[in-house]
Amino acid sequence: MRQSGILLHITSLPSPYGIGTMGRAAYAFVDFLRDAGQKCWQVLPLGPTGYGDSPYQAASAFGGNPYLIDLDSLADRGLLTAEEITAPFWGDAPEAVDYGAMYDNRLPLLHKAFQRFSPDAGYQAFLARAGFWLEDYTLFQALKEHFDHRPWSQWPEDIRLRTPEALARYQALLSEQTDFHRFLQYTFFSQWEALRAYAHSRGIQIIGDVPLYPPLDSADVWAQPQLFQLDEARRPACVSGVPPDDFAPEGQLWGNPIYDWDRMESDGFAWWVSRMRWAGTMFDTVRIDHFRGLESYWAVPADASSAAKGQWQPGPGRAFVDAIKQGCGSMDFIAEDLGFLTHEVRALQKYTGWPGMNVLNFAFSPDGSSPYLPKKYERNAVCYTGTHDNMPLAQWTAEMTAEEQVFARKYLKLTEEDSLPDGVLHAGMASHAARFIAPMQDWLGLGAEARMNTPGSGEGWWRWRMLPGAANGALADRINTITRRCGR
Repeated sequence: MRQSGILLHITSLPSPYGIGTMGRAAYAFVDFLRDAGQKCWQVLPLGPTGYGDSPYQAASAFGGNPYLIDLDSLADRGLLTAEEITAPFWGDAPEAVDYGAMYDNRLPLLHKAFQRFSPDAGYQAFLARAGFWLEDYTLFQALKEHFDHRPWSQWPEDIRLRTPEALARYQALLSEQTDFHRFLQYTFFSQWEALRAYAHSRGIQIIGDVPLYPPLDSADVWAQPQLFQLDEARRPACVSGVPPDDFAPEGQLWGNPIYDWDRMESDGFAWWVSRMRWAGTMFDTVRIDHFRGLESYWAVPADASSAAKGQWQPGPGRAFVDAIKQGCGSMDFIAEDLGFLTHEVRALQKYTGWPGMNVLNFAFSPDGSSPYLPKKYERNAVCYTGTHDNMPLAQWTAEMTAEEQVFARKYLKLTEEDSLPDGVLHAGMASHAARFIAPMQDWLGLGAEARMNTPGSGEGWWRWRMLPGAANGALADRINTITRRCGR
């Protein structure tokens, strides 16, 4: 079935307390999607973020980000007061998240709600359902706070290496803190499940995002170091990244530890199957970020200063795909097959049967050689105007070379008076790809000020927020008209 949707991360919603949440603005956006004739809402990873605030560097591959918990809902339950919610400083600019304000104020406020919370049957059921990851995660977060937020690699040796005596001692010492983090996760997933159920009631499916690698300073690596390429001191032997490309001449040095794929294969990729099954309880479709790393991955020596010093190593390939298909049944996936692609990567994507990604931001090279031109799309694909890593459409078309603009207008059959960004949106919507997704910034016609991320550029990203009233009825009608005209 041909369908379309919009990419907008939860943090970018115009909620009133400094960051987008799973509150009223999220429900209003679901209604907007329905009115706009859309069938999908795509979000970025929802895990608990740390230093740098990137959703792709979460402290847990399973947990939820407490920043996304809606405060008004807690007030409705009598766990917070309106005065407590409005008292903190949540930032000056409604169009940008102030992560410093979040760090200073969000968790202390949520702790007040925790102190008034009485566990019920729903809470106990969640603990039972999530226990396979929740207990390690909550202790990890309690330990982070106990040790002044230092990475686990700098903790005392006994708990860094997880000796049974140290685990028992700290579980007893930090029992209140671990209970607090259990409450946060229960609250997050309760609110998420309610929002997802509402989306389903309006005919909207949720597309989620699963990063390939967790960061070193995560509950996953601390709790299961045997699954990663670490030395005896549990330091990475090599780290992740990508080779030099148009985004970054020195490549991108991500720094995540890399899986011990042979060890994972020995138990049928059990950790990954559990991870995907959990993702399947959260999302209707799961986008696997950096899919090409499953065919071969760029391994950089741990002491290297640049990703350019890495080399390709074989990934788990078809054995991984077979295990996921066997363990996860009929789950729906998207393969983020961008980056340095080879015949082998394309063959693996074909083997999965999962749709790959075609990005219009890469389409209009003047020689017409780009594989991302709409006429080259297969039906089993997802067309995007751009991703969270790309310039918004208005910025990108404005910064095209003269040759690219001439080629794009000719290809799209546009006159000089026609809007090039609108032409690109129409082309994606009309393409043969079964799904079309556009970031909300592109429908709003926003430029550089609304860019979500620039790969390899360091700090300062993931902050953009949509202003109140931007997702209005007039825009919904416009998108709906284009959607119906293109048969989606």
